[in-house]
Amino acid sequence: MHSIKRQKIINNSLAFIFLGLIAIAVLIPFYFMLVSSFKNVAQIFSNGLNVNIDFSKMNLDNYKALWTNRNGIYWLWYRNSLIITIVQTILVLVLTSMVGYGLAMYRFKGRNLIFIVVLIMMMFPGDVLTIPLYYLITKLGLLNTYAGVILPGVVPAGTIFFFRQFCMGLAPDYAESARLDGCGEFRIFWNIYVPLMKPAFGAMTILTTMGAWNSFLWPLIVMKSDTNFVIPAGLLSAMTPYGNNYQLLFAGSVMSIVPIMLIFIFNQKAFQDGFVVGGVKG
Repeated sequence: MHSIKRQKIINNSLAFIFLGLIAIAVLIPFYFMLVSSFKNVAQIFSNGLNVNIDFSKMNLDNYKALWTNRNGIYWLWYRNSLIITIVQTILVLVLTSMVGYGLAMYRFKGRNLIFIVVLIMMMFPGDVLTIPLYYLITKLGLLNTYAGVILPGVVPAGTIFFFRQFCMGLAPDYAESARLDGCGEFRIFWNIYVPLMKPAFGAMTILTTMGAWNSFLWPLIVMKSDTNFVIPAGLLSAMTPYGNNYQLLFAGSVMSIVPIMLIFIFNQKAFQDGFVVGGVKG
């Protein structure tokens, strides 16, 4: 008994040390970015990559410059990213949850074929569809618009699969009882099953938000005007061949992670529950 307990303590300690080392390795770039955002270029790259903290030389000039650089264009990028992320996240959650719920709860002809198509779409990287999607967006006249960025990503196959697997573990008896009471199908979904799917919504909210917020290639292709850029594309455009805007790049990057951090902080329990429950039921 004592040997088993001792072995368990050793295993837990080794796991803690291993995860701690991974956490440190992941946090080092964020630490460098945060510290560098309070320095000028000369201080950042003095003696290699300088990560030392000298409060006498650190200031908020880089953050102030974000307001004035090119007439405050950074905040236009910030607004664009917020609008695209919020709208796309809402549409993705609404549409994919309905599709996943339908594939899990209803028996109809072609259901398995639709699910196979979803699985096939998950196997293809999104970049493969860049050219045909660009052609379609051009024909629809949606270049340089929010809709052109948002619409191609509102029904991702991976999110449909996750909701479908989650709903497979929900009891269909609730729906049968509600139908006997005269409830319509949409009301059954919205009033009964959506609350039960809260963990799944929590997990997919974070992943969808992160994907939309960090999206770079597709918004860069669709948006032709620099005032319509999202943050990743905008920060790239702010760089010069001489790399003399690194201080703005670091400050802008720090500001860009704030919304994601807030969403994760306030939604982390639902995020964890969604993957735990979804993994068990799937």
